[in-house]
Amino acid sequence: MNIVLEIWRQEDARAPGRLVRYPLEDVEPAWPLLDALDLLNERLVAAGERPVAFDSDCREGICGACGVVVNGRPHGGRPRTTTCELTIAGALGEDAPGAATPVITLEPFRTGAFPVVCDLVVDRSALDRIIGAGGFITARTGSAAEANVVPVPKADAERALDAAACIGCGACVAACPNGSAALFAGAKLAHLGRLPQGAPERSRRALAVVEALDQGGFGGCGLHGECERACPKGIRVDVIAALNRDALRARLRSR
Repeated sequence: MNIVLEIWRQEDARAPGRLVRYPLEDVEPAWPLLDALDLLNERLVAAGERPVAFDSDCREGICGACGVVVNGRPHGGRPRTTTCELTIAGALGEDAPGAATPVITLEPFRTGAFPVVCDLVVDRSALDRIIGAGGFITARTGSAAEANVVPVPKADAERALDAAACIGCGACVAACPNGSAALFAGAKLAHLGRLPQGAPERSRRALAVVEALDQGGFGGCGLHGECERACPKGIRVDVIAALNRDALRARLRSR
């Protein structure tokens, strides 16, 4: 089949950007979308043109580096699917090939907190600063054997593991009308806060993460729920409620 890739091209953070169309012939619907980008870049390099800059690493849905907006939806809008797992057919969705050549539009995760570096690459270091502020604990848990003797209720362990599935791709921020990272921050607090090892520093971590959110240029959460739908790991918005509760309790205690 033949398709058209409509891609955001921007040479650097200061340069103006625009959408450019590239026709691709003889591609298979089952191909991963990133393979189509690889093919396009091979042809651009052969023609002496600058290839499209995009991030990817594992290409197995593990790292989240591949995140882009596909046809207006972060990661393409397929449930529990990262961009690297998205096929050409999945990107097209309901737009089955007909008389007209189908178009797949690719844009970066553009928000105020994620400045564009080049083409589809954005700077997501604001998420790293949230982790540096409160996405860790300092409690010494000893070896694995010693840590494993601490009893953890099954329900708490499961909720902690669900939150720990967050890969920090930033799709929640890109999907949010306000550019909020509350889902990411809530997941990073919840996966440690529900465990005994994280309980002593729960209040400190909550305040530090909220401050990092404010300093990082993220918007406030409006509970639109788009973040949950865009999350490739299915993180639920209840972690945002837990974030708000922890931050409120910490503020009250500090007074």
